[in-house]
Amino acid sequence: MSGTTLPTSTSSTTTTATELPPQPLDAGPLRQSGGVLLVSCYELGHQPLSLAFPNAALRDAGFAPTVVDTSVDELRDDAIRTAQLVAIAVPMHTALRLGEQIATRVRAVNPDARICCYGLYAWLNSEHLLRTAADYVIGGETERALVDLADALDRGLSDEVAGVTGHGFSAPPALERIAFPVPVRDSLPDLEQYAHLLIGGVAVRAGYTEATRGCHHTCLHCPVVPLYRGRFFAVPRAVVLADIRQQVLAGAGHITFGDPDFLNGPTHALRICRALHEEFPHVTFDITTRIEHILQHRAIFPELRDLGCVFVLSAVEIVADHVLEALDKGHTRANVVTALSVLDAAGIAMRPSLLPFTPWTTLDDYRDLLQFVADYDLIEHVDPVHYSIRLLVPPGSALLDDPERAALLGTLDPAAFSHIWQHPDPRMDTLHRAVSQLVEHDVSCETPPHETFTRLRELAWEVDDSLPPATDPQRTTALGQPPRLSESWFC
Repeated sequence: MSGTTLPTSTSSTTTTATELPPQPLDAGPLRQSGGVLLVSCYELGHQPLSLAFPNAALRDAGFAPTVVDTSVDELRDDAIRTAQLVAIAVPMHTALRLGEQIATRVRAVNPDARICCYGLYAWLNSEHLLRTAADYVIGGETERALVDLADALDRGLSDEVAGVTGHGFSAPPALERIAFPVPVRDSLPDLEQYAHLLIGGVAVRAGYTEATRGCHHTCLHCPVVPLYRGRFFAVPRAVVLADIRQQVLAGAGHITFGDPDFLNGPTHALRICRALHEEFPHVTFDITTRIEHILQHRAIFPELRDLGCVFVLSAVEIVADHVLEALDKGHTRANVVTALSVLDAAGIAMRPSLLPFTPWTTLDDYRDLLQFVADYDLIEHVDPVHYSIRLLVPPGSALLDDPERAALLGTLDPAAFSHIWQHPDPRMDTLHRAVSQLVEHDVSCETPPHETFTRLRELAWEVDDSLPPATDPQRTTALGQPPRLSESWFC
C-alpha cells in the first residue's frame, strides 16, 4: 500500500492541484492563463480522464490551461478568443462528431488559434480532420507530444514535432511509454454531474480511471487495434491509486476501471484492487474484460468480488459463432455460457456489450441473440442501446486488411468517419432502423428494459410475419435490477 500521500508528478517541479509552477520571465503567450484550451465533448458520462492527464502534463511544463467539458459545461467565446492552442479530445466516435463541430466553432470565433485533435479517433481520421477542421492530430500516448507542440508554438519554433501530424508533415502515433503524471481534476466539473452507480435502489457517485492503455488483443473490429497493434502500457500503480484517492475524497463511492481490457496485466490489476480495498473498503468498482480472460483467470473473481467488484462489462458482441469468427473475437457461444457461470458463482454480475448488426449477422442470428438474453436472464443486464449497435468501420480498421472481407464493408465516407456498408439481406438494414428508433424513444422515456425487450422481440419476428417464442416475463423481472451505471452509451 502506498500510504495516504499523493505521489509527486513526473516533472522535476512538484505542484499541487491548485498551484501552478512559476512562469519564466520570457514565457510566451501559450503559457499565459488560458493560452491553451483543453476541450472534451463526450466521454461515456464520466469525468474525462482525457482532460485530466493532459492538464497535469501541461501544468508540469509551466502552462496554465483552461479546461472545459462541453458535455456538462458551456464553452464560452471568451475562452476560445483567449486561446492560442485549442486541443480537443476525441477518444471515440461520438466525441469525434461533436469535436469536429467544436473545431468549426473555434475557427469562426478565433481564426488565429491553432487547433489540435488528439486521441484514438483523431488519429484514425487524421486525413479528414486536417482537411476540414484541425491543424494538428495526435494519437497514442498523447501527453508528451501535446506538451512538445505547445512548447514549440509558445517559443515560435517549428511545429513539426515528434508524434504530431500536421499540414505537410506526418508522424506515426506516439507509442513510447510516457512518464505518467497524476491526473489533475481540480478544474473539472464535480463528480455529481456525471454517471452514478445504481445499486440496491441507491445512486452512488462514480469515479473513473485507467490502469492500462492499449490492448494486448487484436479483435479485428476494435478501433484500438490499428493504433496499438497488440501493445499496451501499464499506468504506474501509485499514479492510479493517487487518482482514485482524489476522486474518493471528492465523493466517489464507486470506481470504473475503463481500460480496454483490465486483465491485460492481471497481476498489476489485482494489486491495484487490493490496495484500493485496503484504503477504501467501502468503495466498489467495475471492470471491462474479454470473455477469454474471464475463463483464463476464473480463480481471481471470488477475490475481486470480496475486494468490491460489482459487475464486469464484457464484449460478448453476438452469440453466433460464425460472426464471432469473422470478428476474430477469441471466444465462442459456449465460452460466453461458461463465463456467465464463472461470474455467477463469484457473485458478480455480467453486463454484456453487444454488436448485433454486422454484414455477417443473419436475421436468425439476431433472433437467437434475443432468445439467448431471455434464456440466461440477462434482460436487465443489457442496456437497450446495445440491441441497435451497428458495426463501425473507421479508416485503417483491421477489418480492411483482408480484401474479401473489405469488399463487404463499403467505401469510406470521410465525413461520416466510417466505411458505409449495406447488409446483403435488406431486411436487416430495415430492422436496424426500426430497432434504433425504438431504443432511442424508450431511452428518452426511461422505459423499463424488459418492456423495451418485449417490443424488440416483436420487431425481430415481425420481419417475416412470425411470432416470437413464448417467454415468462415474471421469471426475468423477478431477479431485480443488477448493478449498473446511469450512463448507458458505449461508443
